[in-house]
Amino acid sequence: MPFSVYALGLAVFAQGTSEFMLSGLLSGISEDLHVSIPAAGLLTSAFAVGMVIGAPAMALLGRNWPRRRALLCFLCVFAAVHVIGAVTSSYGVLLATRAVAAVANAGFWAVALVTAVALAGPGARARATSVVVGGVTVACVAGVPAGAWLGGQWGWRAAFWAVALVAVPAIAVIAATIPAGRPAATPPSAYAELRTLAGPRLLLTLLTSALVQGATFCAFSYLEPVARDVTGLGAAWVPALLALFGVGSFIGVAVCGRVIDSRPLALTAAGLAALTVGWALFASAAGSPVAVVLLVLVQGMLAFGTGTALITHVFRLAGGAPTLAGSFSTAAFNVGAALGPWLGGLAIGAGFGYRSPLWVSALLMVLALATAIGALGRRPARAPAPALDSAVHACEQGSSDD
Repeated sequence: MPFSVYALGLAVFAQGTSEFMLSGLLSGISEDLHVSIPAAGLLTSAFAVGMVIGAPAMALLGRNWPRRRALLCFLCVFAAVHVIGAVTSSYGVLLATRAVAAVANAGFWAVALVTAVALAGPGARARATSVVVGGVTVACVAGVPAGAWLGGQWGWRAAFWAVALVAVPAIAVIAATIPAGRPAATPPSAYAELRTLAGPRLLLTLLTSALVQGATFCAFSYLEPVARDVTGLGAAWVPALLALFGVGSFIGVAVCGRVIDSRPLALTAAGLAALTVGWALFASAAGSPVAVVLLVLVQGMLAFGTGTALITHVFRLAGGAPTLAGSFSTAAFNVGAALGPWLGGLAIGAGFGYRSPLWVSALLMVLALATAIGALGRRPARAPAPALDSAVHACEQGSSDD
């Protein structure tokens, strides 16, 4: 496996840590910048909105750029805005840096996966993909709790400095090892890809994915105040709970990758139903430390396992959109990531307490079950070719010219 693929995974680790770490820093940001907890939670939504806008836009912009230039541009912008976020005393500036960081993150993702697969070669596609995507799960297991620990020891700004510093070695290795590259073979037109993505069954699947992630982020974004004020656990428990959620997410992704191909629809439906019940149980039992510890692990596993299954299903349906299928999956993921904290903040602001985001998560999962049933009731117009194979084939053609 080329060392540069691991550099891409390291960059994704930094980006994943940035995306999720605010769940352990809300109180510190709220007190330092003199804003409410729901307002601090909107920083997560700002990142998600930037990903929603940036994923398809950067996928289109970056598909004809030389790979090294695109990766370095996106990653340098990402690191720079974290430095700005670490030194600012303005909530508005911090909010803006979160949106810009997300657009840069989306652009990096648009290029990194196909670059890794091309560098590894056809015999190591799955391994290269797992190295890059694994950066996110490692961020959940290690990066996010580390950010919460840094925030507890030296303040929330230390976590922002750490993300910027982790990006530096990735920038150096990418600059030294990624070929400059020339544009890959011409992909289908943007119009043709958008027509593929406009199919009713695919749209309902994307909506289901957004609702699942909305439920996940609604609960995850307010896990710190739930653990502190509802469960009664001390601040020292917050990094451990975040790490436990990350362990669950890692298990969920690993298990999903092994079993989902055997019975994809049945297992996805089971995951959706289990998530719905799980968030309702979490809301009911949030006062019990034992129940909270157990449910954080289980819900992390179910959320990321089911989310991965839905993304895989999007690729299965979107054979004619090799460039945009992944970006629309990313956008749907982050629509939910923006919607969830906002709805949770509304519930808290309405006076329903810190337990209320968990009930909102359960309600979002009820809606996800409804849209999933609607998607199953529609038949695709034709059997599409695998989108990922099309994208990889185009990438390999471009790589052979490097």
